Amino acid sequence: MADKLFNEVILQQLRNGSAKFELVSSPVHSVAAPNLKTPFFTDNSSPFFARIASSFGGQSPAMKKVERYSVEKVTGDGRCLFRALVKGMAYNKGTALNPPEERENADELRLAVKEVLCQNNEERNQYEEALIAITVDEPLKRYCQRIGRSDFWGGESELLVLSKLCKQPIVVYIPEHEHRRSGWGSGFIPIAEYGSEFRKGSRKGKPKAVVRLLYSGKNHYDLLV
Repeated sequence: MADKLFNEVILQQLRNGSAKFELVSSPVHSVAAPNLKTPFFTDNSSPFFARIASSFGGQSPAMKKVERYSVEKVTGDGRCLFRALVKGMAYNKGTALNPPEERENADELRLAVKEVLCQNNEERNQYEEALIAITVDEPLKRYCQRIGRSDFWGGESELLVLSKLCKQPIVVYIPEHEHRRSGWGSGFIPIAEYGSEFRKGSRKGKPKAVVRLLYSGKNHYDLLV
């Protein structure tokens, strides 16, 4: 009976926004644990709905994955994501693009995304994750108008499409110092991966080398090699 009353109190707190959460340094039992007879309390006897504990001993898992690469700068003209991708794919093939080629190929990638998502109803359904990411922020019609512009800024939605369209594994990193927020650290930390299934290859295709992109807090992408 007491457990039932406590659960009703918690539900009411969640509804009215008064439920509290506490971050702790070690794992604790869930508030829903069957053997738990009393709610969580702090020193001043204020109940908490949940305590969230890290399973990494207080250290972010990303901090255990610091990697070292060289940065290849990419022109920041709105095409930086697409420029970095074509530059990376060319690098993995042992070739280099001159500035006009880089720009042209970058625009081709952007327009390929537009064709898939905006002009081909059958193909569009194969990229549900990208569509969800887009329509959370804006109607698809407006997105399709924007992506036609040469200064369109690409991001996660475009990476979801292009990784599959190009059968290209892509890993996005942030600078170590941005993660630490302390102004130091010269490495890079992976935060997202797309097209991981293409790392191993298949009967129809060979494994592809990863393209590593560096995303900075200034909404800019460079290439890591």
